[in-house]
Amino acid sequence: MQDWQNGGFGLYLHWPFCLAKCPYCDFNSHVATAIDQKAWETAYLSEIDRIGAETEGRVLNSVFFGGGTPSLMAPELVATLIDRIRTRWTPANDLEITLEANPTSVEAGRFRAFAAAGVNRLSMGVQALNDADLQRLGRLHSAAEARAAFDIARASFARVSFDLIYARQFQTLAQWQQELGQALAMAVDHLSLYQLTIEPGTAFGARHARGGLKGLPEDDCAADMYLTTQEICAGHGLPGYEISNHARAGAQSRHNLIYWRQGDWAGIGPGAHGRLTLGGARHATSTPLNPQDWLAQVGAQGNGEAPRQIIARDEQALEYLMMSLRLSEGVNIKRYQSLAGHDLPQDKLETLLEDGYLTLHAGQLGATDKGRPVLNALLRALLTQ
Repeated sequence: MQDWQNGGFGLYLHWPFCLAKCPYCDFNSHVATAIDQKAWETAYLSEIDRIGAETEGRVLNSVFFGGGTPSLMAPELVATLIDRIRTRWTPANDLEITLEANPTSVEAGRFRAFAAAGVNRLSMGVQALNDADLQRLGRLHSAAEARAAFDIARASFARVSFDLIYARQFQTLAQWQQELGQALAMAVDHLSLYQLTIEPGTAFGARHARGGLKGLPEDDCAADMYLTTQEICAGHGLPGYEISNHARAGAQSRHNLIYWRQGDWAGIGPGAHGRLTLGGARHATSTPLNPQDWLAQVGAQGNGEAPRQIIARDEQALEYLMMSLRLSEGVNIKRYQSLAGHDLPQDKLETLLEDGYLTLHAGQLGATDKGRPVLNALLRALLTQ
């Protein structure tokens, strides 16, 4: 068995357009007034055919339409792409097809059409459940619109997830606990709960650098918000299976698990990254960020990728360790040793186990509740010889 088969195989399609750019967002997203969806259909289909020929015979475990705001895609376009995907790969019996959506009323009206197209899981960018914070975050929807869109999504899809951001401006621990309770009352089977991070190159990043982003929680308060999130979600039957993701048993995001378990995935669209094992070597793939550059390259060359880079085995081991320690299931020690060609430093490992930051059971190394908030420090300790 090849190493990637431990994680499975998925397909990521990037739709780069949004109605507006959120001030905290550092994803590859662009605001456009007019979009030629037929041109995008032609390019996506070309790339699906190209990568499908390279990976012929593989079972496809997941498809993820990410962005940007993929719910701005025409449902007919989504249906056409899913139909072609199903002909290019052997779909798993439980093939997961996720589409990211924003809960504006315009997009919510499309949910039933996306379900008819073959989407079976929706991931909604709610981000906050009160209007004041939604406005601060630059969101275009209200809390009432989000709840209404969620009700439509729940009626249209068997699996629905939504995102919330915490450690927001002027947010207290008590306010977050109350909001989290509201979210859990709504939740179907999955929640993604992210701490607000101020990224360089974003509007929030520039504002913060000027000293203009007021009311951000202190580090201790943000840490308390993280800890209470884990406790409350677990108590409601949605334990954290990854640092920021919570799910009922069996409802984990299969696509994201491919990333965290270091499977293979094809990345299609501007700014999409991928990992493909071909000819016995694992390759990192990337694409141009600018949407028009990507379209033009696919049209002119029949290939939307930048030159691929081979990932050495020790780099694969590093990626595997960094990603899988984020999961509650942790790292398979034998798999790490096979990739790295050596063991983890036993003296440091034993110290971290004794101090309660890590746990080792049946060959799986995982971070404890004490260790997850300081995961970067644990990785530095394990990777320093």
